[in-house]
Amino acid sequence: MSRSPRITLIALAGSGVLVALAGCDSAGSADGAAGGPIKVEASDTSCAVASNTAGAGNLTFEIANKGTKVTEFYLYAEGDRIMGEVENIAPGLNRRLIVEVPDAGKYQTACKPGMVGNGIRGEFTVTGGAARQNDADAEKAAATKSYATYVANNSSALETETDKFAAAVKAGKVDEAKSEYARTRVFYERIEPVAEKFGDLDPAIDAREADLEPGQQFTGFHRLEKDLWRTGLQPDSPQIADRLRTDVKDLLAKSKALRLSALDLANGAKSLLDEVATGKITGEEETFSHTDLWDFQSNLDGSKNAIAALRPVLQSRDATLVSTLDKEFANVQALLDKTRSGDGFKYYDQLSPDEIKTFASAVDALSEPLSKVAAVVAK
Repeated sequence: MSRSPRITLIALAGSGVLVALAGCDSAGSADGAAGGPIKVEASDTSCAVASNTAGAGNLTFEIANKGTKVTEFYLYAEGDRIMGEVENIAPGLNRRLIVEVPDAGKYQTACKPGMVGNGIRGEFTVTGGAARQNDADAEKAAATKSYATYVANNSSALETETDKFAAAVKAGKVDEAKSEYARTRVFYERIEPVAEKFGDLDPAIDAREADLEPGQQFTGFHRLEKDLWRTGLQPDSPQIADRLRTDVKDLLAKSKALRLSALDLANGAKSLLDEVATGKITGEEETFSHTDLWDFQSNLDGSKNAIAALRPVLQSRDATLVSTLDKEFANVQALLDKTRSGDGFKYYDQLSPDEIKTFASAVDALSEPLSKVAAVVAK
């Protein structure tokens, strides 16, 4: 889902990962011919894609932010289904998106200056057809099967815990609902890249108040978070809880029919770290409850699981990258472990500025090797 700009992160995190991303290889055809990257020049008012057509298969977009605002780049299928995305592209930087598009058809590209709204859209046509990687490569097929099991297990737990959380809200049991809140969101945050593939369901379930567009109703987890921690339960809180249960059930039904590729896993692992970088590090995700570290751990778990599923593929192609990922995952986990309290974590507003800065640097260090995974998987 789209997020508002995170200027705080840029100030805290330093430039480690950003310099590395800016240095991504930009060699290749400007128009995407012969498999070369398709150049995208993003500004505050435009999204210039060098080619609006490509053959089916692995597509690579090279995005350069020439504007003054942090931006995002998306490739959408029909119904605003997200095929791939890159978030948090700071002014002056380049980012690369590699996405598998096996089916011919009409798609849309979008740049989102300020990381809000529907973005600056453009038509994009995919021609021909290509075999899905999970049909052509046994290791990748095994990876997607393993990850699908992980998604199914967490989806089932999400449905169960959401029912408990919603029931507590409807019964007016504020303390019980508060206790259920963070443990319920754990399961959603682990599989968020899957949730984001279903258009309006993700913002209905997970939109923050600061990200609402004019006329958009505030629903989902964060609306109930506000009711529980800030305003007190409202007359319509039970209805919001019922809608959350319905939306979660709808999400899970759709996720069962979702076909994932190895590239989806690679991009999802990076997307989960982007979630940390654009919300958890700044403390803006759980602005009322301050339960950001529960989400942080869940995003890290989800990213680690995607990489674990891909490990045989990565080990055979770039063992050094695997070692680096193991090291940086362990570093971030060690920092999280220091903030544990009971069966959970400290509240985010209890962290010192130095602790937050250290977290930001560790996320930078992990994000850089994660950004290379998609290119290795796509070989």
